[in-house]
Amino acid sequence: MADRELGFRRNAQGALTISGTPLGALLAPLIEASRIGTPAYVYDLDGLSAGARALEASFGTAPHLTAYAVKANTAGTVVRALAAAGTGADVVSGGELEVALGAGIAPRNIVMSGVGKTDAELDQAIGRDIFAVQVESVEEIERLAARARAAGKRARLGLRVKPGVLIDSHAHVATGHDQAKFGIARSELGAAWERVDAHPELVGVGVSAHVGSMLREVEPYLASARVVVDVVKTRLASGRALEYLDFGGGYGIDYGDAPAPAPPSFVSRSLALLAAEGLEKLRFVIEPGRSLVGAYGVLVARVVQTKQSEGRRWTMLDAGMNDLVRPALYGAKHRVELLDAAPAEPEWRVVGPVCESSDDFGAHPLGPSPSGLVAIRDAGAYGFVLASEYNGRALPAEVFVSGGAVTHVSASPGRDAWVKRRLEA
Repeated sequence: MADRELGFRRNAQGALTISGTPLGALLAPLIEASRIGTPAYVYDLDGLSAGARALEASFGTAPHLTAYAVKANTAGTVVRALAAAGTGADVVSGGELEVALGAGIAPRNIVMSGVGKTDAELDQAIGRDIFAVQVESVEEIERLAARARAAGKRARLGLRVKPGVLIDSHAHVATGHDQAKFGIARSELGAAWERVDAHPELVGVGVSAHVGSMLREVEPYLASARVVVDVVKTRLASGRALEYLDFGGGYGIDYGDAPAPAPPSFVSRSLALLAAEGLEKLRFVIEPGRSLVGAYGVLVARVVQTKQSEGRRWTMLDAGMNDLVRPALYGAKHRVELLDAAPAEPEWRVVGPVCESSDDFGAHPLGPSPSGLVAIRDAGAYGFVLASEYNGRALPAEVFVSGGAVTHVSASPGRDAWVKRRLEA
């Protein structure tokens, strides 16, 4: 299939397509057979696989690990597709670790991050012998040593350093500044390495950092990377060996408002930095999430009704903040478009059914009389994984498409299942 056909695009008739096939035509049989209703997430497996392969190719012969941030989209079908394209995994919970392993990712291609790993999760990571547990405090080093000692095993770990870099992004997704809960302060790194070296149960194998999400330029990423490089070189100079350095992820995507550098741009600049510092033989780890899956998913919803009052126009959908919380949580913008007609004036304020004023997807050009199905674009990342059943609304279904055909459907549990659980509570 030609690359130009991948992703969600408009055909000559104005219909939104996936792999060249009108999305409405793909979904109609599923809706008619009651296999799905709306809202429902739809994913382009061919598009996300092609993007992952292009990212892998950008490393050339450099030793590396593309550790897909599983938190962005935990669907097994998605994780398996990315694994088949060559990625490993970055996980932040025991559940995500089991999804990654179950999707066929080898333990030595998995890193575990997170500030609050439980003892049970540390036990999982040690027992599975993953590539590295990325510890985020001196106190966590002691806990990891105790769990490894109890298991009679050695634990591989990396230190996540706080790079002290504040990015131009929403405060909720900026993770590298000095006030963030993530990572070990540079002033505490000496004590951290002392604790690692004091425990024979621990093997220090790397250093990582993550500056935050939705990066629209490469320079802040490189500023954080230079901190990691400095820490790595200091450790190596002490006579200790390391296996990897991890610059994190956070690559942004274009939500229809502004372009963002493609992930290979971050890789090429990072490889140049490593070569200049003589560190090109270490395994270079990155942790992309949104950039691999965000553009390759849409949330399909139905127009319930429109409302016009005192010169204002509203379009009410059956999808709300319980299905896609990013606009309410971050003020995020997602394009909303009719499935079968290109965007056209006038604009309508698009809102969901949830009893919160923040259940609002913004203003979008839906034409004079919006009806039928709409697509909320670029919803492949942090969409379903953040969904809830608030207001007694069932979780959405998920539909996976490859080669212009539906390959798999993960059905919604339905409203009745929610009612039954709540009555039994």
